[in-house]
Amino acid sequence: MTEDYFSDLTQEEKQILKNKGTEAPFSGEYNDFFEAGIFICRACKTPLYESNTKFNSGCGWPSFDDEIENAIVRYEDLSGGRARTEICCAKCDGHLGHVFIGEQITEKNTRHCVNSLSLQFKAYTNLEKATFGAGCFWQVEKIFKATTGVYLSSGRGCLACLGI
Repeated sequence: MTEDYFSDLTQEEKQILKNKGTEAPFSGEYNDFFEAGIFICRACKTPLYESNTKFNSGCGWPSFDDEIENAIVRYEDLSGGRARTEICCAKCDGHLGHVFIGEQITEKNTRHCVNSLSLQFKAYTNLEKATFGAGCFWQVEKIFKATTGVYLSSGRGCLACLGI
């Protein structure tokens, strides 16, 4: 059975995340928001963006030039009479917005244009850091990434695990 990540959302949030809507420009709570932390998917709580990748593009929506690894999936979007690249949460497939390449706005030449209603913010001051050691780091990282409340995890391979 598939988990319904959208059942606890407001109608406005569902319109964005489930029905691929777009909020009005300059209306979202995260457009001019620049605190240190992590932006997570409002529906499934998956970490999507770190705040150090957010920038003011002037477009009216939160803009990021990079995502957390494997957090975003991309789809061709031909709606509205033009070709764009839609971005969605990799876990719940909730619509986030669109990504634009080649605008020369940042060094990475990428702009993720994201609806505030698809995001939730977790300040670094409200997060705790834990360090663990274990045998197979990749397996431990996989377990932590699947654990509710874990927002970022990073495994470092040992020589034996790398086959060296």
